[in-house]
Amino acid sequence: MPAMLRKLAQRLGMLQHSFAGGVHPEMFKVTAGLPIEVAPIAPVHILPMKQHIGEACSPLVKVGDRVLRGQKIAKSEGYLSVPVHAPTSGRVVRIEEHAIPHPSGMGLPCIFVESDGLDEVDESLEPMADWREINPAILRERVRMCGLAGLGGAVFPTFIKLIQDKRFPIETLVLNGIECEPWLTNDHRMMLENPDDILSGMAIVMHMVGAKSGIIAIEDNKPDAATAMREALSRASDMENVRVVVLPTRYPQGSEKQLIYSLTGKEVAAGRLPMHIGVVCQNVGTSKAVHDAVMLGRTLTERLVTVSGDACDNPATMSVRLGMPVRTLFAQRGLDDLSGLHLLHGGPMMGERLKNVDVPVIKSTTGLLAMSNATMQQAHTEEQPCIRCGHCSEACPVHLVPNLLADACRSDQFDKAENYHLFDCIECGSCSYVCPSNIPLVHYFRYGKGQIAQTRREQIFAEASRKRSEARDARIEAEKAEKAARRSRVRQEHAPVKTGETVEPEAKDATQEKS
Repeated sequence: MPAMLRKLAQRLGMLQHSFAGGVHPEMFKVTAGLPIEVAPIAPVHILPMKQHIGEACSPLVKVGDRVLRGQKIAKSEGYLSVPVHAPTSGRVVRIEEHAIPHPSGMGLPCIFVESDGLDEVDESLEPMADWREINPAILRERVRMCGLAGLGGAVFPTFIKLIQDKRFPIETLVLNGIECEPWLTNDHRMMLENPDDILSGMAIVMHMVGAKSGIIAIEDNKPDAATAMREALSRASDMENVRVVVLPTRYPQGSEKQLIYSLTGKEVAAGRLPMHIGVVCQNVGTSKAVHDAVMLGRTLTERLVTVSGDACDNPATMSVRLGMPVRTLFAQRGLDDLSGLHLLHGGPMMGERLKNVDVPVIKSTTGLLAMSNATMQQAHTEEQPCIRCGHCSEACPVHLVPNLLADACRSDQFDKAENYHLFDCIECGSCSYVCPSNIPLVHYFRYGKGQIAQTRREQIFAEASRKRSEARDARIEAEKAEKAARRSRVRQEHAPVKTGETVEPEAKDATQEKS
């Protein structure tokens, strides 16, 4: 809906709340009507030591160790971190750096687990069926121990969002079932096939954060999912304060702040979090994972991945063990030859191009798309100069001026970019989608953010080095001063007494003792 019509609709009461901007990309959810398929276990699974926002883990195993499915094989090394678990039983054959899904093609330390074909499970975590009687802090620790991170794509460690702060009591838990990326169907299929488990996880999360009510948000292009969740609600007990809300389909409706505004009319200010306005937002897949962790004692070793694209003749929504090489997963769908194809990690709006097909499926892998070069060339023609049409500003859901931001980032004027609120950008890609000049705006924003982050890291490192150097210099000076003071005392103690000088009693005694 164009901006002017949307404002008119709001005034007439046709839309209660509607975020700014947004676009309507063509949908290609060809897997929406196909049941979830389980991907076979790969011969070798590759587990990066960092698969989420935050700090990396460190290995708990060594080469030659046998591991079980669900066993913790890497521990958290910081607060903003969750552990890594083995996706199947087998043996650790390597621990070394390997490429991960990242636009730079960067690598990270990874644990390589060779499957033994037995898929034996570590059953050391017992179910918590009586979770209503358990302290929320203990449940949060279970969520952390099980390695949960947001499965909608942001991969923020889940337990962090569940920490209660008495200053900001939580009124509402929002379950995000929007899934507005054009090709992806993970959440859609999850709501159709596992609605009761999603609600179970929702009840547990509401208990943990103290939420008084809950909303399950679904776009109106998924009426079957809305029906499935409403039917599950009718079967559930103690869920009277939970309702399903169907929203108009518009991208990026699933972005956290935009979704919260659409549902509540409350705006999460820049630099603030949903908790500051009494809201917690979780993806429906994450809710299912909370159910698995608490009710089944199951760690996060698999996730749903949409394998699709116009070059994939056998698309599917698949349950995939973490660490499976992307090449292996594509081959399972009949794509043995990937040459000449444009491969995406994630969706076409926010995803990144895959430069290496030997990277593993990780916690943030929402989709793997194989697109023909013809399709991509049609969508991404040569970049042209900006014509100052203003379409990008109209489409931006956070009220930015993307063309000015891109100019600042492209010319390395990062101070100016920050003044234009670069870090408010959610990288949804709406601006790039509507740009008639085919300017890859989000590319420039990511470049700018990366350069600023690198500069800040260097400044922090330089400041830490300066403080260490100053502390070292101060320590050396203190040691010199102490040595000088000792030498001075020794010289005074051993100095001869000149004739005619009055010797203090203590000095006289010392002189007599020496004689």
